[in-house]
Parts: sequence; structure tokens; C-alpha cells
Amino acid sequence: MSERVGYARCSPDKQDLTAQHENLLGLDVPEDRTHLDSTSQASTPSPTSPTSSPSAAPPSAASLNATRTQPHRRPPAGSDVLPYVYRVTKYDPADRDEHGSYTGAEPAISDHGPIEAAYLQAVTAFAEDTGVDCLAIREPQIAPSFVDFGAEPAIEGHGLTGLFPSDLAGFHDGARVPLAMGLALVRVMLRDNGAWCRLEVEGRFSVHVGWDQYLYIGSSEPCARASARTRALGLFPERLAASPYDAAYDEPGEQRPADDDFWARVRWLVAVGKAAILEEAYVDNATRWYRLSDGPLDEVRARLTPRARLTVWPDLSTDIPALLADLPDEDLVEFVWEDEDGRITSTVADETQFAELAAQISGARAAAVLPVSVDERHPLFTAVLPDSDGVLRARWRTEPTPSDRDWALLKTLRRGQVVTGTVSSIASFGGTFVDIGGFTAMIDIAELSWRPFDHPSDVVSVGQEITAEVLDVDTVRERVSLSLRAVQDDPLPQVAQRIGQVVTGPVTKIMPFGVCVRVEDREDGFQGLVHTRELDESPGDVIEVGDALTVKIIDVDLARRRIALSHVRACTANTEGQLRV
Repeated sequence: MSERVGYARCSPDKQDLTAQHENLLGLDVPEDRTHLDSTSQASTPSPTSPTSSPSAAPPSAASLNATRTQPHRRPPAGSDVLPYVYRVTKYDPADRDEHGSYTGAEPAISDHGPIEAAYLQAVTAFAEDTGVDCLAIREPQIAPSFVDFGAEPAIEGHGLTGLFPSDLAGFHDGARVPLAMGLALVRVMLRDNGAWCRLEVEGRFSVHVGWDQYLYIGSSEPCARASARTRALGLFPERLAASPYDAAYDEPGEQRPADDDFWARVRWLVAVGKAAILEEAYVDNATRWYRLSDGPLDEVRARLTPRARLTVWPDLSTDIPALLADLPDEDLVEFVWEDEDGRITSTVADETQFAELAAQISGARAAAVLPVSVDERHPLFTAVLPDSDGVLRARWRTEPTPSDRDWALLKTLRRGQVVTGTVSSIASFGGTFVDIGGFTAMIDIAELSWRPFDHPSDVVSVGQEITAEVLDVDTVRERVSLSLRAVQDDPLPQVAQRIGQVVTGPVTKIMPFGVCVRVEDREDGFQGLVHTRELDESPGDVIEVGDALTVKIIDVDLARRRIALSHVRACTANTEGQLRV
């Protein structure tokens, strides 16, 4: 297991590469740093790690700087928007122009002194008016090393040193902290130290630290006393409809949880040699890596951070020279390598660091070079850890893989459910594959029809739309078994009602222990067996395939789907009961 070392900083003279980094992170930082009012501040994604979902992350200083001229994006319908939201700043509204831009002399950074203390006292006042003394950390992130988090440079430890251990244990989504700790985190964010998170009490209270010393406080209460206290502190509280930093996660589809089914699939893929590496994004822009072994996963699971985003990867390559030879001439990539001690490390670098990293990786046990672009990365599947009670409360999302989309479909299927699909192919072994909404299910040859046939193409054809019943849903192997005959009436009971009848039909097969005779007047009619002891053969008689043979239906075994016939008894039966087929 290891922690991501960090993103490699680009060279100062690589201005074009800096722009490339910002584009990959969803940034478009303008030169004008003039801050506007809330009507022009939008809630847009912050810099995130390559494996995270861009829209799932909170906005950072740099990303909000790019959005000051964009319209405010409200949270989606049905989201939990607090009724009383205040923007608290040190900027006098009288010092704004007709466009809302601040034109006064207050600097857009923290004074690390009395004004900063006033911000913290304002948060305390609103918390007291709301009646909360504990806050939850939501969607935490730390700044990647090649992007400054704000106007002030990031510092070592992201400003969290002394608040959390070096591994950031306790700084995770859903972690509850006392108000005093929450105020310390607000100070870190006001100073642009390199860490960011939302601080919330669900349905009651929220604190969002914005860019340029903008603070957004939401409450379920009017907080008149807190507003007055804030003004007395020399700050300016202003009512808003909503915080531009409200979490807005409107991606389609459902997030896959890391539940028992997820871990069962991980275990199976490890056992068959398809999965080997687990990536844990415990905060935005920081990950740890684990090697998975064929056995219990309890040790790995116990080390994971609550609500972490997980990504399962195939094994690393042992052909290090080939990996290094295939490096692009100019691009940003992520290096992942496992050293001789089994420690897995990753870092993002551009071509200016390739030579240095190649020397470091050349002695690795195994490695991989991954694209930074989400669309070009191809992990096996992803998930987010649910809480201990099994409920998925994390709001951030992972970038869905084909397997994740398959999971989303499989969880909607149940045994006995009737589905419609299109036959996509017929395998040489007889299996028929059917596309049911983007997932390929299979019909075993025995489930195609109640009636006998020689080849699946006698029953279905590629491109044909069919209706079938779900027999089984295997979420571990991601397989769905269908039955075409289950949605059809079984005609064999009708044959059972004809026991005792005498019929004449063609011989379809000759075997050492008897012959088969079709007892229905149709090409796919049922066939029965005339055992040798039930054949009335005169000396010199020879029975061949295609010969008409008169037989009596003496038994129909519905469970074993067998029909017993007798030629001897047919010959002695009353001819008035004969039926010719």
C-alpha cells in the first residue's frame, strides 16, 4: 500500500504546459482577479485527481476564479437548500460598481489577524443561533502541487498540520468535528493553505469558504442576532437565495456502492487473474494504492478511509522497458509503480520529468503509465464506500466504467422478470446472446424452445427482437441468463392427454436400443422412443429413417420430457383408434 506522492510541478518556463494542466483540471484562470457578487459566482468543479468525477468535487479558489462571469447555477430540484443563506464578506456593498464588481481597497487575501478573527466569530454566532456545536466535513480536498490553491501559496501539510495526522486520518467525507475544529478549518481555507471542504449539519447549517474571502453561511433559522453580531464585527452579511457552493450532483445514473456484492466481484476477479490493484481516493487529489491477493480482503478493507472512492485495476506490467519506450513525446501522464518492497506509488508528470522518473522506475517490480484524461483511463470498475450501516451517504461520484453501467442495469433485474431484447449473436457452442438495454445476456440452448430443434438458428435469428424471462442474475460474474421458452406455453402436456392413442409418424432416428418417431404433424413436432422390445419386426423387415411407423403413445414423462411409444401395441390395438399424422 502507498500514498500518491503528489503531482509533479511543471517547469516555470513551460507556460503552454501550465495551460494544459489547467485545462485537464477544468480551469480557465483569467488575468483579472476582480471579485464580483454572488450573482456572478457559479458552483463549478475544483481541481480533481484524474480518477475523480469532475462534477463531484467542490469548487476551489482557482476554479471559482474562472467562473466569476458565469451565471449562478442553482442546485438541482429536490436538493437540500437551507432557507436562510448569508454571504459574509469584509467588502462594503457600497464599494461595488453597477456590475457588482468590488472596487474598494480591501485585499482579497486574509490578514491573518483581526479581520480573519471576525470571520471566525461570525461563524460562531451563526452556529450558536442555529444551535449546532458539531459539524460534518463534506467533500474534502487538498491542492495538487502544480496548481496554487489561491492567492496565497500552498504550504506543506496543506495547513492541516496539527489538526490531523500526516496521513490525514479524520479528514474525510462525513467526519464529525467539534465547532472549534470547524473554525480551524475555516481559517485554513481563508488562508488558501491548500485544503478545502464543506462544513455542514444536514438540513440545519452549512459553512462554505469561497474565493477572495467570500464566506457563505446557511441556516435553518433566520439568525437575526448572528447577522447583527456580524455587522458589529465590521463584516457585511447579505441574504442570498443559495450558496454557490451548494453540492450539486446531477450526473445521470446511480453511484455504485462498495457493498458485499462489490467485494465479492473483486474477490472473484482477483481469483481469475483479472484484477490486482485497488486505488483509494480518500480525499480529492490524494490516493493510496493496494495490491490485492487471492484470499480474504478484510485487511485491505479495514485500512480504507470512510466514504473513499475506490477504483479496481488490472495488474501492473513487468515489462518496464516497453512502458518507458512507449512514453509520449509531449503529454501529461500518471506513473504508477511498485518497488521491490511492494510499495505502490504514483505521480503525475510531463515530458520534462520523464527522464528522472524513468531512472527511478527502471528498478521497479512492475509499473503502468496511465493517461490523465478520464476518458482515456480504463479501470475495471469503481465504487464509493457506504457507511457502516450500509447506506451510501457520500455525495461525490466516480467516473462510471462499462462494468459500473452493467451493474446499474443488473440491479434492476429480478428472477422471473420479463425483458425485451435483440439477438446480437449465436455462438458456435449454441448459446444465444441478447442485447437487453446495452447489456449482453445469454440464452442457453436448452432454454430456446420447448420443442425439438437442430440449431438455435431454427428458433431465432440475429437482429430479431424477442421477449424472454430472466432466469438468473449473477452480479459477481456480471451474467444474466434468459429463457425464451419460459414465456411460451409448454405443448408437451397436450401430448400427455393423448396417451393411449395410436398414430403413424416418420422415423427420425435409429439407435441400438430403438427408434425415434415423430408423433405430431409439424417439422418441430415431439418425438418419442420405440424401444426394441416394443418393435414388431417380422423376419427380413428393415426400418430406415423416413419410414412411416404406426405406434401407440404409452407414456409421457413431463419431468424428464420423454415420450414412450410401442409399435407392438399399436399393431394389436383397435384400428378405430388410429390417427394418421
